[in-house]
Amino acid sequence: MSIEKVREYFSQYDMKDKILEFNISSATVELAAKALNCDMKRIAKSISFKAGDKGILIVTAGDAKIDNAKYKSKFSVKAKMLSKDEVEEIIGHAVGGVCPFAVNDNVHVYLDESLKRFETVFPACGSSNSAIELTISQLEQYTNFEEWVDVCKGW
Repeated sequence: MSIEKVREYFSQYDMKDKILEFNISSATVELAAKALNCDMKRIAKSISFKAGDKGILIVTAGDAKIDNAKYKSKFSVKAKMLSKDEVEEIIGHAVGGVCPFAVNDNVHVYLDESLKRFETVFPACGSSNSAIELTISQLEQYTNFEEWVDVCKGW
């Protein structure tokens, strides 16, 4: 189970006890916000893309949407989201629990500028009923992210 991979990952930082698990689904931004009793924009959603043979994971604020022109300008390819069937195989987590922790080796993680307006955000932790509250500096620390990007609109 993917949440076990994330728990193991966070154990090296003595953070596994910070993972929150819910009796209800947190598989979408709306459901996660209800489970956490917070604004949807504070949910750090992880969106999965494919570029050649590699996976790209972009972590954005819950109210942000990918801007195709900005994405193409940044990555030099058209934004092509992974299909539901490809996500777990390429990223390492199933849809509903995709997160930037304990991902597969060929996955490149980027953090979107839309997150920087919050003190803390809530990314998933590998299952459809989990999350963790992290400051932005902790998000940087605990993800093996490549860089901050500006590829979203609407926030």
